Order: sequence, then C-alpha cells, then structure tokens
Amino acid sequence: MASGDFCSPGEGMEVLQQVCSKQLPPCNLSEEDLLQNPHFSQLLLSLSQHMDESGLSLTLAKEQARAWKDVRLHKTTWLRSEILQRVIQELLVDYYVKAQDTDLTSEDRKFHETLEQRLLVTELTRLLGPSQEREVPPLLRLEKADLLELMPPSEDFVWMRARLPLEVEEQLKKKCFTLLCYHNPSSDLDSETLKAAKVWNLAEVLAGEQQQCQAAKSQQKEQMVLLEKKSATYSQVLLRCLALLQRLLQEHRLKTQSELDRINAQYLEIKCSAMILKLRMEELKILSDTYTAEKVEVHRLIRDRLEGAIRLQEQDMEKSRQVLNTYEVLGEEFDKLVKEYTQLKQAAENKRWTLQEFNKACR
Repeated sequence: MASGDFCSPGEGMEVLQQVCSKQLPPCNLSEEDLLQNPHFSQLLLSLSQHMDESGLSLTLAKEQARAWKDVRLHKTTWLRSEILQRVIQELLVDYYVKAQDTDLTSEDRKFHETLEQRLLVTELTRLLGPSQEREVPPLLRLEKADLLELMPPSEDFVWMRARLPLEVEEQLKKKCFTLLCYHNPSSDLDSETLKAAKVWNLAEVLAGEQQQCQAAKSQQKEQMVLLEKKSATYSQVLLRCLALLQRLLQEHRLKTQSELDRINAQYLEIKCSAMILKLRMEELKILSDTYTAEKVEVHRLIRDRLEGAIRLQEQDMEKSRQVLNTYEVLGEEFDKLVKEYTQLKQAAENKRWTLQEFNKACR
C-alpha cells in the first residue's frame, strides 16, 4: 500500500518533499508541481517504499551492507598483519640507528639479528612460491630447502619469538603516545600512567569525532541539495521578475511617455518665458540705473518731435505719391513731355552757363 493511501494530504506532501530531497537525485520539484501531478506524486511515494535513504533499492542496500561488512572484516585482518609487519620493520630500523650511536647489549643484537634473518628467509621463501606450481626454473636455481638452511637456530627463534611481543607492545605504546600527543598536545607533559589511561579512551574519542565529521558531511550534503534547489528557485524568480519589469516598461512607460513629453515641453516653455522676463527685468534695471528722470523727459520730447517730423514727411510723401499717380494716368505722352522738358531744361542750363562764361570773358 502506498503512503498516500494512509496519510493525510499535508503529511503525504511532507513525506514526498523528504523523498525528493533525500532519496531521489536532486530535482527541482516544487510543491505546486507535485500538486498539479497527483499520479506522479503517488508513483514517487510508491517508489519510496522500496528505497532506502541513499536511493538504493532495499535488496541492493542489504547486499551492499553485507559487502561492506566483508570488506571491513578483510580490511581489519589486513591492517593487523600490515601494522605488525611495519612495527617489526621499524624495530629493525631503530636498531640500526641505535647501533650507530650507542653500544647495544649482546642480547639486543642477537634478538634483532635473529628477527631480521627470519624475516628475510620468510620473504624469500614466499617469493619462490610452491615448487609444484612453477613452470619456469627458480631464480638462481634456488629451492625452498636451500633457504630453510639459512634459518636461525630453533632455540634462538624460540627465544626471539618469546621476546617479540614485548618489543612490539613497547613500540605500539610509543606510537599510541605519539598519536595521543598529536591529538591532545597538552598530554605531552603527563605521566605514562595518565597517558595510558587517556589512550584507553582515545579510540572512543576518535570514533565520536569521526561520527561528528560524518554527521557534518551528511548535513553539508543536505545543505548543498537545498542550496541547489534554492538556487534554481532563485533563478526562476529572477526570470519572472525580469519578465514583469519588461512588461511594465512596455505597457506603462510607453503609455505615459507622451504625457511626460508634454509636461516637459510645458515646463521648458514656462522656463523660457521666465528667462525672457528675467532678461527684460535686467534690461529695465540697467536702463533705470543709466538714465535719470530729466534725461528720460528730454528723450521723450525729442522722440515726440522726431515722430511729428516723421508724420509730416509721411504726409508729404503721400501727397507726392498721389501726384505721381495722377501723372501716371497720362501714360506715354507724359513720359515724352517729361523727356522734352528735361532736354529743354538742360539746353537752358547750357545756354545760361555759356552766357555767364561769355559775360566773364567780356569783363
């Protein structure tokens, strides 16, 4: 039975939101999308019944858990042998370092030499492998029996094996104390007893810190998924806002542009009139500062006389124009009379000048 069959709509939507955020891959499904597609929502709720929190099916999750358990078991076994191998190698390295600086006892030399000889022979024997499985001749024609002859005496081996756990334990203790001081530097000044007590609880402390780190990583992963969803939602909201702004610009700004232009033109016209009035006021102010009342009266009288003379001249000009119009009625005959009159006048002038010159010559 699907979860939607026994959950209220609100609870079902909450469960579905958790499914989309944790069990399914990151997807930008809003509550509105889920409400508009009820069959798809039912499908997601049905799938969630067959999936774990990581998104795997329950069968694969169980198989994965068993596989991880086997891996951890083999890893633990391998780590034990690897740690023991490295500790023994470090014992030999420390032995050679100490042998160069200080004089070691014969028992220490015997222990380390027996240990090294045993390790070398064992490693070489392992490299040779079983004789029945070899298809090619062994390296240097060596057989396992040849290497076993290089083994240390059995009594030395027994003595070395009895002492080896103590040496390994001492080496591991040093490593634990080093790890403790690295984790808690203030423990460097503590006694060995107190350090041992702290080392006893160090595994639990490290396990707790590891759980905290894993919880923080899980929380970070959830926050990243939430951040991706919010980023997608934020981008969609921004696109819608841009579309609304574009619509506002197209519908409202263009409609009011003519009104704005009219108001701006009216404002500029009023401003221009104000500037003209201001210029006129400055002009009048300059005139009032330049001319006194007496000068203005004299100028007014002069202007009246000039205007009277202009009127008289205009009247004379009008009379002359009327006379000319009267003569123009006569047409070409008048022009001939004018030309004859002009010639007679010039001839009279010439004769008058000649007479004057003659009179001057007679005197």
